[in-house]
Amino acid sequence: MKLKVNDLIPEANIYILKDGEPKEQNIKETLGNSKVLLFGLPGAYTSTCSKFHLPGYVKNAEKIIAKGIDKIFCISVNDPHVMNAWGEANNVRNNIKMLADPYLSFTKLIGAEIDRNSKGMGIRSSRYAMIIENLKVQNIQEEEETKSCGISSAEGILDII
Repeated sequence: MKLKVNDLIPEANIYILKDGEPKEQNIKETLGNSKVLLFGLPGAYTSTCSKFHLPGYVKNAEKIIAKGIDKIFCISVNDPHVMNAWGEANNVRNNIKMLADPYLSFTKLIGAEIDRNSKGMGIRSSRYAMIIENLKVQNIQEEEETKSCGISSAEGILDII
């Protein structure tokens, strides 16, 4: 990942689903000027993402908020309909905002793209979590392998905030 601690979040557009329709948004405006946690993963409904990564954040969202994080965001290289459906299937409620990066706009700018063509998935995102305050990166935890979900997990993040 080329994004480092103390870097500012780059200008990029992502998508959310609003009133059943995809809505393009600037990621800086979406994250806002507060203390947020953004975790990225290879894909909705994939094995490690669905068994461990997102469910861990759903389970620990209140603990993370209690430690001073204002909002939690999940971003993946999927379309906004898929991210919304995945969020609903995992009961994220208002605790986690699901962001879509279907064109890898943000993912490529931060250097998190990985080639998963050999697995039939195309270009995806690495697995990471970052704490961002006023759009400045305070901490980044990136897994060496996307199958791993340790340092970027909710439990891993709770240990450092």
